[in-house]
Amino acid sequence: MPWSTSFDEPIRLRGGAKLTTLQHAADYVIALPQDVQQQERWQIAVENLINAAETGGGWLMFARIGMMRALNGDRGER
Repeated sequence: MPWSTSFDEPIRLRGGAKLTTLQHAADYVIALPQDVQQQERWQIAVENLINAAETGGGWLMFARIGMMRALNGDRGER
């Protein structure tokens, strides 16, 4: 599955921007500070993005879920 593959539903970011493809999501993670990228939730999101790009299938859904969880990870953590 190419990196240009679109999510079934865009991922909305705070501020109104959207991540619409695997590549948009990967670029978003790459732009994060290095220490943030190393957090477990972002590592899981990246792993799912890579799996989606390499294998396709149901991984696209897992990639979207991984990104959503990483983006919302600051909520509810103690």
